[in-house]
Amino acid sequence: MDDEGSRDSVRRSYDTVAEEYAARLHDELAGKPLDRALLTSLLEETGPDATIADLGCGPGHVAAWLAEQGTGAVGIDLSTGMVATAQRRYPTVEFRQGDLLALPAADGEFASAIAFYVIIHLDPGELLRAFEEIRRVLRPSGLLLLSFHIGEEVRHLDEWWGHDVDVDFRFLSPSHVAGLLEEAGFDVTMRMERASYATEVDTRRAYLLARRT
Repeated sequence: MDDEGSRDSVRRSYDTVAEEYAARLHDELAGKPLDRALLTSLLEETGPDATIADLGCGPGHVAAWLAEQGTGAVGIDLSTGMVATAQRRYPTVEFRQGDLLALPAADGEFASAIAFYVIIHLDPGELLRAFEEIRRVLRPSGLLLLSFHIGEEVRHLDEWWGHDVDVDFRFLSPSHVAGLLEEAGFDVTMRMERASYATEVDTRRAYLLARRT
């Protein structure tokens, strides 16, 4: 399958599970104290009167949490179903449908961006292009907070919560991701790992914070 076909499969899969995903995970941040702490730190470093992009926003709960803290937030997702769900649940937050490789945003539009468990759906050859595109939409010295599963495996789902899907979850090496970020024009300023919470799939997770040069 080519890159475009792979992204179409991801899009269709998330369209299929959008409502179920929102119902199950809309309040997941309540049980993720480290994620909340990292997001709070990002808000503090970003400063007031700035806009943060939530890339791969899914049903919009993280973008809504950011907005509740008083910052501007824009959620962007490949899946039209996810965007529609997010807009319905959080009508005061802005959401856009768009591809991580061609973001619907102007150069330097965002002060910071988060990308929680979104790069795991990219083919290996797309990672650098995605990081270059994220750099484009960040202002100088803008911050990017990433998270992903650690490893080398690819987990494929053809069934998800009783729905037929066709989606791969790619586990990644933190060192490899950090190297690609630096190649794309970022300085990696923080690396962190954690075990999964009891409510999560049992994987080890990485967080990287990078600053646009």
